[in-house]
Amino acid sequence: MKILIHKNVWYQLLFALCVAVPYLNIYELTFVVWSVAAAVTVRTRYSVAILKQVACFAAILFIGLVVLCFHDYVKYYIFRDIAYIVKPVIGLLLGYQLCKSTFKNVFEMICNTAMFIAIGHILLLVTAVIVNRAYTLNDLRLYGGYFSDFEVYALIILIFNQKFELDFSARKRNWFLVIVGFSAFMYLARTNFIQFVILFLAMKGYFRITPKAVTVIASVALLGIIGYSTILYINPKRNGPGMEAFLYKIKVAPIEPFKTKINREDWRDFNDNYRSYENIMTIREVSQSPSAVLFGKGIGSKIDLKQELLLGDMKLRFISILHNGFMTVYLKSGLLGVSILIYSIYLLFKTTRSEIPIVRQINYLMVGSGVFMIISYWVFMGYYLIADTKALLFGLLICYREMVVKHHKYAAIEND
Repeated sequence: MKILIHKNVWYQLLFALCVAVPYLNIYELTFVVWSVAAAVTVRTRYSVAILKQVACFAAILFIGLVVLCFHDYVKYYIFRDIAYIVKPVIGLLLGYQLCKSTFKNVFEMICNTAMFIAIGHILLLVTAVIVNRAYTLNDLRLYGGYFSDFEVYALIILIFNQKFELDFSARKRNWFLVIVGFSAFMYLARTNFIQFVILFLAMKGYFRITPKAVTVIASVALLGIIGYSTILYINPKRNGPGMEAFLYKIKVAPIEPFKTKINREDWRDFNDNYRSYENIMTIREVSQSPSAVLFGKGIGSKIDLKQELLLGDMKLRFISILHNGFMTVYLKSGLLGVSILIYSIYLLFKTTRSEIPIVRQINYLMVGSGVFMIISYWVFMGYYLIADTKALLFGLLICYREMVVKHHKYAAIEND
């Protein structure tokens, strides 16, 4: 008996694979899988909207390559930088192309993929507790992972399921909500909590300037200040038991990526504010040359940390990719590259008004994403992070929005 699987199903499985692979945190594998998937789904036509997004990241790479011509860097770092800097281009195009093949099942596909990832994450946590005796917050995150932006997006879609026209039964939707929600929470990632609040407010339409929106945003800000003040009063200690370690990370969060002076001799100050240390060293090194400030130091450039540090599983003194996406682009392509990166975020905000309900919801989601991307680039490299899948997701949403508009236009013509 011959079993036939619809072509659409293959593309959905390919999407799930492309989302899941970055969670393994092996960029070489992600690069190969995404590149092959992009090649087999390539299209002959692309919209202006997606080409504008892709052009931004291609321009950042081009500036870095031009500046490279005036330097002599180690080939390994040149090829490594190219692979990292080209990631958003591949991701955006891949998401766009996959949507063309899975148009009718996009939001179901996102939620199904998130459910698969969530179950895998929960199994990892259970294994870590039973086998590795991971009882502390830091151990759970070490074995289970540090964040999952994709699951938060799926959680938002599940919460606002009617607005996204999600074709799930109430029972299925509730199971997905519980499992994906629990998995997303168990990452205990500060950025994911911020992401959820931003996207939730966006879906409620509170990023439009209205009296109600101003009141709600002000109330959320006030609650945040009260909550943070409470944490300061509790004064949690680093490496404390249970949730105390998480509260400590919240306590240092407002200072961690923005500090301008760090005592390298004080290991607590250095470890808690390492992201800021990278930023400080990058600004110092790039600022030595006016041309580098404008155009960066090119693909293959590195920053001297002035001491060997254990980063991941390697001891390094020179690094070519930073935690901060803005600073990474500043190092490679200067202020010109950073300006282009900011413009790419602006494009997420730039939405066309529509009377089509689902398009309005996608617009709300994209506006919220624009707000979140500012934080994502500053804290976790944004699209450039090894485990990031947002470029893939945004390419998918851009395509879906366009196809819905196109279908409605054709339907209106036929009705006339």
